[in-house]
Amino acid sequence: MERGLGPYNPTDPKRSTTLAQARKMAADIKAGRDPVAERKGQDRPITFREVADAFLAANRDGWKNAKHKAQWESTLDTWVHPHIGRKAVAAIDRNKVEAILMQPVEKAEGKPLWVARHETATRVRQRIEKVMAYAIARDHRTDNPAAWRGCLEPIMPKLTKEAKRPKHHAALPYADAPTFIAALRGRDGTAARALEFVILTAARSGEVRNADWSEIDLEAATWTIPADRMKAGKEHIVPLSDAALSILTATDKDKRKGLVFPGSKAGKPLSDMTLGAVLKRMDRLDLTVHGFRSTFREWAGETTGHPREVIEHALAHQLADKAEAAYQRGALLPKRVRLMSDWAGYLARVDVGNVVTMRGAV
Repeated sequence: MERGLGPYNPTDPKRSTTLAQARKMAADIKAGRDPVAERKGQDRPITFREVADAFLAANRDGWKNAKHKAQWESTLDTWVHPHIGRKAVAAIDRNKVEAILMQPVEKAEGKPLWVARHETATRVRQRIEKVMAYAIARDHRTDNPAAWRGCLEPIMPKLTKEAKRPKHHAALPYADAPTFIAALRGRDGTAARALEFVILTAARSGEVRNADWSEIDLEAATWTIPADRMKAGKEHIVPLSDAALSILTATDKDKRKGLVFPGSKAGKPLSDMTLGAVLKRMDRLDLTVHGFRSTFREWAGETTGHPREVIEHALAHQLADKAEAAYQRGALLPKRVRLMSDWAGYLARVDVGNVVTMRGAV
């Protein structure tokens, strides 16, 4: 990192920074202080987290929905702030950014983030770079240690195209889904029921974990997810099968308020790790919660006659043609009702030898 430590004027020593002063200021910067900022009257150096918060506040109105801001905050809270959040933004150099990108990922057997989750690591670097650019614009520093070309590019490990390709979430083969559901229904607890609801609705984990009773219409058998909680930023209506409804109606009427699947702390949802822990207790470390969407997609595409666009809408995927998508959002709902009913019916099947039995949804 480069910082200006003041001028040298051989004709006027009183207006020069001496060698001793320059050395002291360099030592201060290395220790995390910002003598330049202190000369401007700041009591202490501004931290990376403070700059990041200011950046998020400045850009909030320009982002399409609240979820985009939440994704930024999640990225920084998970991968960045534990390392440099409390450090002076002026004292963060390229080595510290490199250490963030190369931090070990526990779930990937300790492999560096840059290797184990390259897409995530790239996003982390880009977001640090934007925060640093904001810091530069606000005169908190003069260079960007998260820039790619000429900064990090020469020192980061080169990966093959295969290594860079996003890793798909581990999915359960659809032929094994009924047996898995039968085992899951034998488990008690809010997390187990939330995971079952994820599978029955083919929804994303976050959509289920943050589901609110105000979004549920038991009479119409629908769950309306507001736009600000959807990846595409558009309201999504989920038809609820009888099996999905049975999970909801198991909750007493006087308790149907707030979060549908509350966490252990009042007013807080279950964490994604809590749902993953259900899989761990079932000795299914080969699976991920998100992977059940792929299970549903493969079952629907390979074993049913439901049209592709119906299946894609059930997964809340965007269609390329906006006019077609606008029409189908309403027109396809009755067809999606049948699709989700068929899915619940398939999951209730358990093969025992040559006999097919049906299991309830309780």
